[in-house]
Amino acid sequence: MTTPPPSEPETAAVPTCYRHPSRETYVRCQRCDRSICPDCMREASVGFQCPECVAEGNKTVRQAQTAFGGRAVTTPRATWTLLVLNVLAYVAETLAPGPVIYGFQMDAGAVYHGEWWRLLTGAFLHAPLANGSFAITHILFNMWALYVIGPELERRLGSLRFLALYLLSALGGAVAVYLFGIAAVGASGAIYGMFGALFVVSRRLGYNARGVLLLIVANAVITFAIPGISWQGHLGGLITGTVVGAILAYAPQRNRNVVQWGGCAVVLLALAAVVLSLPPYIYQLQLGFPG
Repeated sequence: MTTPPPSEPETAAVPTCYRHPSRETYVRCQRCDRSICPDCMREASVGFQCPECVAEGNKTVRQAQTAFGGRAVTTPRATWTLLVLNVLAYVAETLAPGPVIYGFQMDAGAVYHGEWWRLLTGAFLHAPLANGSFAITHILFNMWALYVIGPELERRLGSLRFLALYLLSALGGAVAVYLFGIAAVGASGAIYGMFGALFVVSRRLGYNARGVLLLIVANAVITFAIPGISWQGHLGGLITGTVVGAILAYAPQRNRNVVQWGGCAVVLLALAAVVLSLPPYIYQLQLGFPG
């Protein structure tokens, strides 16, 4: 009786991706040793890892921070966003100056009657007309200052803290206009706030701040020497920016986030309280605005 030939060995199971069972693969994660397909491969220092191992590893990686606690900034996106918004607002002014200017400029009387948005929207508008033509020098100077100083401050503070500084400075300038002016437009309050914050930050880091101080003095002279410039907005923005800059720069490392954001919230509430509790004095005096 003839012995039958031995049967062929069973074919070994083909490895498949643990996330995509229908995909054949011979690559394994270097950490968990599970099979992964090309769509699931994440390049590591040695070999590849699966998405779950990469996510788990990122939890233990400390995020790079600025000198004052914000997330490290490589591209100053907040600065570029503010620049774009100001330019778009200026384009809107040229297309429809009446509705844009009179609907959104900082106006003490309108704010007193509840049009709160003007406290911020006015900071994105600029001098509309000068001798019948658009006064482009106003926006050019402010945007040049934002372009030069903004990225430096944003990299020092982090994007969110820089944005808080800018908006609070703009609001501080608008509140000063509310109290001691009638109407104004321009980002100058925010720009002067950046000047004040840059001085504080430079001192805190041990840099020579004389150049910044000279810049502030020179602009203060221009503010009071040239008629038609809103000294209220400039001064209010400078004071607010200096205060916010000090809060951000001198907050103790322990509980830094709480102190910084709590301090910014206090400044915001204080500015809101001023508008809620006090009337627009100069508006009342010059135009007979009812109290």
